[in-house]
Formats: sequence, structure tokens, C-alpha cells
Amino acid sequence: MSEYQYYEFVAIDRPLTHKEMAELRARSSRATITATGFVNDYQWGDLKAKPADWMRRYFDAFVYTANWRTCHLALRLPHTAFRKAELKQFETEFALTVDNAGTRWIINWVLNEGQDDERFETETGQGWMGRLQPLRDELLRGDLRPLYLGWLAAVSAGEIDDEDETVEPEVPPGLSQLSAAQQALVEFLEVDPDLVAAAAAGSQVNAALNNDDSIAVWLASLSRNEMGIILTLLLQGASQQAERHAKSAFLAWKKESMPCKATPAARRTVTELRALAKDAEKLRLQREAKQRAQQDTRQRKRREAYLLTLASDFDRCWNSIDQYAERGTASGYDEANRAIVDLADAYVLAADRRAFDAALQRFMERHGKRSALVRRLVNAGLWQK
Repeated sequence: MSEYQYYEFVAIDRPLTHKEMAELRARSSRATITATGFVNDYQWGDLKAKPADWMRRYFDAFVYTANWRTCHLALRLPHTAFRKAELKQFETEFALTVDNAGTRWIINWVLNEGQDDERFETETGQGWMGRLQPLRDELLRGDLRPLYLGWLAAVSAGEIDDEDETVEPEVPPGLSQLSAAQQALVEFLEVDPDLVAAAAAGSQVNAALNNDDSIAVWLASLSRNEMGIILTLLLQGASQQAERHAKSAFLAWKKESMPCKATPAARRTVTELRALAKDAEKLRLQREAKQRAQQDTRQRKRREAYLLTLASDFDRCWNSIDQYAERGTASGYDEANRAIVDLADAYVLAADRRAFDAALQRFMERHGKRSALVRRLVNAGLWQK
């Protein structure tokens, strides 16, 4: 396939009208169009529209992938979700950009030139929307981790130069506890996992809000007006905004009434993050080597236990192999070959190689004219012509 592009748009806050669906159909005769979305792929040609325009007019989420190693996620959120200053600290030239679309922000995460050739040769783009769409709810609830990961994608891709001593944005809490959607974003943008681990070292743990009686104390102190704001948001279906408003108010109250003596972690430069990523890589490789060694030990013990069961009755094993060979089929010869390989190891473990050679010689006297079987045994290094 010389060219492949996948487009998927989703309407979340409101369904599309019949008029809007007709407008979309006028741009594509073969797309799947519903009241909640638009899906199409192209192996030639392209979408006869600008995705940014459709995000402003119709949709709340957009996923795009192309087999020239490019992918794009866009999410539309109301202005009330973030202040411009909150978003600006995470913005980069390419990897994370923010468009101001009237009363909404459109946040874009872009990978311009991925390194995983196999991924873009095999995947069609389907499935990413389902994995990434929950990021919108997380952002509406005030979770800044998807934004930080977008900035980190720019570092991972080399968009941000080490030499300019760029300092990271404020590290959001919980970076070492990524949600499933955030982990999917890391994969989607091909963010270096060692860089994520390095960045997470400067992130506080996401503490549970209900680990003491402070919530009850705060609720008792709420004014009728403040409680009314939260309940109104809930009744209007704006549950994420209600949660964000309540959490922000609670944390502000807690900070004022129960000041924490801990000082926030110092922000690091890109150079420092890359150095930390190298340390994280060393630790990861050591951990993976240890895990492989443990896995190899477990596999060796399981195989030895299996080989000992074979050694308990060699005659029965050879009789079974005779039956495989007598089938005269390719599958029968494959089974016989695998079983003889296992028997060779079992003889070495429980008896000796000479006993195996003698037993194999007797077997070949019975089946040596089966050329396909002999060829398999020769290739396995068990027999010589």
C-alpha cells in the first residue's frame, strides 16, 4: 500500500443535525457518517476539507493517522476548562498547539515523523479514538497530565533544543500513575518511556481527597451560593465542570486552612531531563534483565520437570512416536520430530546420550525410509544421512 490515511471525528457535547450530516456527506460519498461521528480512510485522494474547520464547526474529538508516520489528535473544550496561561506553558511549535476557536479551545497533539515503521505499516488507525477520547473528560476535570505529555513529546522528538536550557512546565501530580488513556497518548506520540519515567520523578503522587475528615469540614463551611453553583452544574449535565469546580475550591480551602510545609519540586531543564532519562534507561534495562533471568529460570525448571516425566517411561514415549511416524503425514512427522527433540534432552538429563543414540537407531531401522521424516531429523541435528 503506497498511501493510507485514516480520519475519525466524534461529536460528544451534542449530536449533529440532519443539515450538518448532509454538509459532511457532500464532502465524502463513502464515509461512515452518523449523528455522532465521521469515519473514512483514503488509499488515494484526501479529505475535501480542513480538519481544523470541522473541529470548529462540528466535532469535539479528532484522530488522524497516515502511513507516512504521521498522526494527530485534537480535542475541543470550552474556554471555562482552562485559562490561556494554563495552556500556554505547555505549548510547543508542533507537538502540542492550542487554537482559540471562539468560546472553545482546540488542543492538538501531533507526531510529525514517527520512528516505529512497523506500527505505521500495519495499523489502520481504528481503535485510537476509543483509547484517546477519555482524555477529554480528564482535561475537563482539571487533569494537566495530557498537556504535560504533549510537551514531553516535543522533547522526545527533538523539537526542543537541549542547548537553550528550556525549563519544563509545572509538573502535574500523578505522572507516575498514568491513566489508560494517558498511556495510550504516550504510545500514540511515541514518547520515550524512559523520558516519562524521568519526568515522573518530579511529580507528586495523586493523593486521595477523602483520606481524612477535611472534606466533611469543608462541606460544612460552604455557603449556600457556592453549593448552588456546584448543584447547578450537575443538574445542567456539566459533571466534569462541577467536579473541577468542587476540587479547585476544596484544594484552595485546604491550602489556606492547612498549609503544607513541603516545597514544590524545582523545575528541570531539558538537558537535566535527558540525563535523568539515561539513568531511567539503565534502571529499566537492569530490571528487564533481572525479569528475563527469572523467567528463564522458571522456564528451565518447568522444562526439567516435563523432561523427568518423559524419563520415567522412555518405552511409552517411543511407542507414541512410532504412532506419529506411521501416520505418514506432515503433521505426524512434525509431532515425531518435536517429541524426539524432547526425548534427546530427557535422556541427557536422566540417563545418557548413548542410550538415546541406541534408541534412535532402532527407531530409524523401522522408519528410515520415510524421507520427509528423515529430513526433519537431519535439520534438527538429531540424525545424519
